[in-house]
Amino acid sequence: MTKIYLSLLGLLITVSVFGQEQLSGKIYDAANNSPLAGAKIEINGTEVSSTDSEGNFSVPCSGAQTLTVSYIGYETSIVKVKNCSDSLNISLKTSVSALDEVQLSGTLDNNKKVLEKPVSVIQLNEKELNRGTGLYLDDAINANVPGVTMSRRAVSSGQQFNIRGYGNGVGFKGATNNFDGQGYKVYYNNIPLTDAEGITMLDDIDFGSVGSVDVIKGPAGSLYGFAIAGVVNLTTIRPEKRQSSLSEKVTVGSYGLARFTTQLQMGLEKSSVLLNYGHQISDGYLDHNASRKDFLNAVLDFYPSDKQTVSTYFGFSNSYDERGGELTIGQYDTLDYSGNARYIKNNAHSEVISFRAGLSHKYNFTKWLSNTTTVYGSGLNTNASSAGGWTDKDPINYGTRLTFDLNFDLSEDFNLSGVAGLEFQEQRSQSISYSMVENPSNPEGYNIIGGIKSNQYAKTKNNSIFTEWILKMPYDFSFTAGIGKSTMNLDLEDRAFDPTSGKPQKVSADYENLFSPHFAVNKIFSDAISVYASYSKGYKAPVSGNIIIGTTGELNTGLEPEEGDQFEIGSKGNVVDSKLHYEVALFQAKFKNKFTSVAVPAGDGTTLYSYIANGGKLNNKGVEALVKYTAYESATGFFGNVSPYVNVAYSDFKYEDFVYQSVSREGELVTADYNGKAVAGVAPWVINAGVDFNTNHGLYGTVNYAYHDPVPFTSDGLNVADSYSLLNAKLGYRMSFGHFDLDAYAGADNITGEKYYIMLFLNQLDDAYIPAPLDTVFYGGLNLKYNF
Repeated sequence: MTKIYLSLLGLLITVSVFGQEQLSGKIYDAANNSPLAGAKIEINGTEVSSTDSEGNFSVPCSGAQTLTVSYIGYETSIVKVKNCSDSLNISLKTSVSALDEVQLSGTLDNNKKVLEKPVSVIQLNEKELNRGTGLYLDDAINANVPGVTMSRRAVSSGQQFNIRGYGNGVGFKGATNNFDGQGYKVYYNNIPLTDAEGITMLDDIDFGSVGSVDVIKGPAGSLYGFAIAGVVNLTTIRPEKRQSSLSEKVTVGSYGLARFTTQLQMGLEKSSVLLNYGHQISDGYLDHNASRKDFLNAVLDFYPSDKQTVSTYFGFSNSYDERGGELTIGQYDTLDYSGNARYIKNNAHSEVISFRAGLSHKYNFTKWLSNTTTVYGSGLNTNASSAGGWTDKDPINYGTRLTFDLNFDLSEDFNLSGVAGLEFQEQRSQSISYSMVENPSNPEGYNIIGGIKSNQYAKTKNNSIFTEWILKMPYDFSFTAGIGKSTMNLDLEDRAFDPTSGKPQKVSADYENLFSPHFAVNKIFSDAISVYASYSKGYKAPVSGNIIIGTTGELNTGLEPEEGDQFEIGSKGNVVDSKLHYEVALFQAKFKNKFTSVAVPAGDGTTLYSYIANGGKLNNKGVEALVKYTAYESATGFFGNVSPYVNVAYSDFKYEDFVYQSVSREGELVTADYNGKAVAGVAPWVINAGVDFNTNHGLYGTVNYAYHDPVPFTSDGLNVADSYSLLNAKLGYRMSFGHFDLDAYAGADNITGEKYYIMLFLNQLDDAYIPAPLDTVFYGGLNLKYNF
């Protein structure tokens, strides 16, 4: 009906101005030269037309007049027309406020400009996510988010974050290791990917269908529960209103990379549909390093009325990644990339079959009160083998997140907005571990599953209740205050219980009443620059593997959650006629009660067993900065837009009062003192710089340079990985013809052939490196879209 009405309106306008000249033109995205369908054109405050699927428009013209062009998420452009016979090419820039909106419900930031946010949060959009192949999230994170690094254990598995020096898991030698993702929370369309225990597994996520990523850095427990390191929110691509398309995208590259994506987008008046299927394969660049993934996603959004929105997500994946194992220091130094023989003999791999689903309902009761309720669930069937054996795990995870958003105009100069809510999550999981033995029918082949080593059933619950408020005051001051309360309960049952062992069959641990406050003050100057100061706290509770002493089977009593406190001051701005956007943050994050592996000597020169205890502290001080600048833009010249960018992170992270005992190879009990030494796994300096450009003729491209300082990978500082520099580039061409849009591109990573790593294992000698390819990696692709 709306389309019919608009057509009749257009006909009436045409009749009324019969005999006038027509002014035509095209409206497109200044960043990537793509046409903007549905952009609104106004003359004297009255809408007279909108662009078609190719961004074209035509309006009546009667000499000198002024057009106002607007599009959701873009800055409005005012164009003065001097000659009706001119054909206009109008580029719209993405608005800074739209670029930096945090989409996760219950964050207080959903509709606030970046200058109003007293927190270090970075958002990545299509431009940042697709500077490379667009298939690996670590490419985008490492190039665009200062203070955050992301690594992966294989071609497309084992992805982990390190946010401001907070690493993952517990090392063999008493300090942090990185075998699993802990300490941060990851959401996917408001659905937690981090399970109830606090472990994040990303093997089954299709990063190629992600449309934006938000990264909140530092302890964020006041709104997210157990998020001592930070929060990452992934959001899928969303269809635009009144636009429907079917696209096929093919990406191929070095080492047998092939990705095929079929995507249907339908943006209707009262609903939208996204269906996405992806098939991805790679031979890998190491021995035993192949990868195969199939993804199926569906996002269905409904808008029954102006007051409510219903969003649903369904995702299925089937993922298999071989693991070649980490290289020893000697292998890496001599360029022996043959892999780890123990891993390969055990057919090391990670297989994940998963289903995730969620439903979110938002209802605006009044102009000052709205509610968002999300329910979700996931079921995974996983198996993995490594040098230590084979493990089957089948977790079922479900929960809800409920928030109330409130907004009160107290007076002409004061406004109070707030959020209050809760999040609940429960997981039930059975994990069975096996030894691996030689295959008698094929001794030279892979080992096969042997006897059961353990069979453990775990039930985990965590919940948090939270509230946070922002008081806006005169002179563009605002004050933020919030607090969250978190609880975790773990129940473990040994289903391979031996009554004669003397071990308990069931153990439980409860971590309750963990309070996480957050305070901040923000001041905006001249609507262009803001300055803020903030304090926040977060916790990380032990996982099931921490609370049991493996040899005795007893509860590891006295283990306290890790605790993080962060102080931060920063500034953000849009200056030089809003062409230059900058963000800078200075912070100090202190983590105490760090989990430490303690060895118990047997008295005969060997270790009887080890267990987890609370050890020392981390004192992480750093500076992070980023700058984005629109150096040149033109609607008529060859170059439409040239935008350089740079981001820098300096990290002065040290162990503090970190002392523990271990057993030497000679069987002696020794004391290790890491006090004052650099935290393992963090480069002091990381610098990224690059430039994006697009032309008014469809050509676009990007060049990126990255530098990483040397990194210590043992906590004693005696083993250091070399620095490295990377040079990457991508060139593409976009064009439209009829109902079709075509995007063709080609790129190269590591153009200079630098030796570097994609994961560095900490405190695990001698195995340490997952190397990246030694030579330049090439890729290219085609994306053909049909617009209905």
